[in-house]
Amino acid sequence: MIIDYTDFERVDIRAGRVIAAEPFPEARKPAYRLHLDFGELGVKQSSAQITRRYACEELVGRTLLAVVNFPPRRIAGFVSEVLVLGVVSGDGDVVLVAPDFDVAPGARLL
Repeated sequence: MIIDYTDFERVDIRAGRVIAAEPFPEARKPAYRLHLDFGELGVKQSSAQITRRYACEELVGRTLLAVVNFPPRRIAGFVSEVLVLGVVSGDGDVVLVAPDFDVAPGARLL
C-alpha cells in the first residue's frame, strides 16, 4: 500500500532517553517496563518485548525512537503510553531502532 507523505507526517516519532527499565513479570509475554524522557513532552512509559536481546541495566541511558501519538494501552495493569520501535531480526529477536549520534530527548524524526 502506498501512502501519501501527509499520512507519514501524522505519525509523531521522537527520541526518548531510557531513564529506568525493569522486568514486567505480569505481562503475558516476556517484557520490560521502560520509562523514557522525551524532553518537553515529559517522561512516558512503555511495555517492550525486548527481553531476549537486551538486559534492563544496558537499556538505561540509551536513546531510542518511539511513536508518541498513539492512544495509551493498558497491559496487565500498566499503562503503555508510547510504542518503542524495533525491527525483527532473522532469529525473531527485536532489535531497537536508535539514532547513530546523540540527539536531544524529544527530537522528532523527519
